[in-house]
Amino acid sequence: MKKIGVSLFVAGLVSAAVAQTNAPAVRALSLQDCLAEALKHNFDVRVERYEPEKSLFNLHAAYAGYDPTLSISGTHHHNDQGGLLTVGGTQITNVINGITNIVTSPGGIPVTDYNSFDTKLGGTLPSGATYGLDGNVTKYDVNGDSSSGSVGINLDQPLLKNFWIDETRLNISAAKNQLKYSEQGLRQQLITTVSAVENAFYELIYAHENVEVQQEALNLAQTQLDEDNQRVQIKVIAERGGTIEQDQAQVAQSRANLIAAQFTLVSDENTLKNLITDNYLQWHDVDLTPAATLEAVRQLFDVQDSWSKGLAARPDLLQAKLTLEQQGIQLKYDRNQLFPQLDLTGSYGYNGAGQGFGDAFDQYGTANRPFYSYGGQLSVPLSNVGPRNTLKSDKAVEQQYLLKLKQLEQNVMVEIDNAVKQAQSAWESVGATKQQRIYAEAALDAEQKKYAVGKSTTFTVLQLQNNLTAARSQEIRALANYNEALSNLAQQEGSTLERRNLDVTVK
Repeated sequence: MKKIGVSLFVAGLVSAAVAQTNAPAVRALSLQDCLAEALKHNFDVRVERYEPEKSLFNLHAAYAGYDPTLSISGTHHHNDQGGLLTVGGTQITNVINGITNIVTSPGGIPVTDYNSFDTKLGGTLPSGATYGLDGNVTKYDVNGDSSSGSVGINLDQPLLKNFWIDETRLNISAAKNQLKYSEQGLRQQLITTVSAVENAFYELIYAHENVEVQQEALNLAQTQLDEDNQRVQIKVIAERGGTIEQDQAQVAQSRANLIAAQFTLVSDENTLKNLITDNYLQWHDVDLTPAATLEAVRQLFDVQDSWSKGLAARPDLLQAKLTLEQQGIQLKYDRNQLFPQLDLTGSYGYNGAGQGFGDAFDQYGTANRPFYSYGGQLSVPLSNVGPRNTLKSDKAVEQQYLLKLKQLEQNVMVEIDNAVKQAQSAWESVGATKQQRIYAEAALDAEQKKYAVGKSTTFTVLQLQNNLTAARSQEIRALANYNEALSNLAQQEGSTLERRNLDVTVK
């Protein structure tokens, strides 16, 4: 017998160890824990974080309009023109770049040969001016070497069209605006995700507590059934009076409610897991336990204060303002394009010549053969149909954006007003459902005492049990609704991140 007892004890330990090994891990998480995980791993947040980064790269790319361009070329020229004509015994000469060159081939056919090299560094300045640093040299093969060339700078400065804004400055301003827009988009996504995590966390607490409520309801129903079975055995109630059947139906209904509540708990766990992780498999076998209970902290509501917050901080509203601002930049460019093209032009440099390349370069250094020019150029479009109608079209677009902004501001005020009233209503429901639960407990207790002395019926007791279960469920539902209403109000105000002391500054 001792051996059998020892064997059973060992088997029990093994079974317990196996059960513990197969049991899912349990992890208690506070709301702050969930928010921290979501900010690191939520897929929507991770995707949206790339938008400001992309916009910053696009801003840097917009400055490419100021990048100087260096070009270098070298060319060999050969031209065989065939036989020369003569007029009065004089040959007609071939003129190349201002130098008369005739090279007669052995067959008497004129041939020209020369090598040229050019280099240029040019670009655009922030004032809209275009500049160019030019250098060229040409070497001619004409009965002995000769070379010529020049080096200098030229500058064209717009005075009207493209003076205070041009396409490059338009692109840069638009890219800066888009960077701000994408930052607000990220902030909007963070607010949305944080609010979703808050709601999922409160729903999980509710689901946990509702399972307990349904378990208590099942326990009440089972206790009623057990007590009535005892009453049948001692002949207090009739065996076929329908009492036991009513009790059994109540037990079955309570068990079904418990199963449904347990499924809701699992579903709410998955909802929260999906929000806080980017690797669901790691969390699949983990049971989440909220490290908090549903509480109702009284909060004073001020619609005017909430409106001020919303109109100043709502990301979607700030994005709409940025869109209107961008249209204003576009209109500035459109107006500038209506002006005539009036440019101030100038150039300065030095010429050089000699027998070889080196001789031309040496003369550049002596700077004794300068050249320069200055002047202006005016170009006036006779109709300007395109720019004028583009301006009118963009003005109409600006008015559309302005109306959309006003509409959004009004929608924000309505949404905040509804959120404030919803939170106020939820707070009042918390107190009402608490009183309902207290009265339901007292009513059931009194009815059970009456039933014990034969002054009530099973139907009445079971009905009051259902009322109590419903009251308990409604109480925790009201607590969850109130906390979710506060979260929704903060989301409508755009103050979610500040409310949770979350620093998510975009760098």
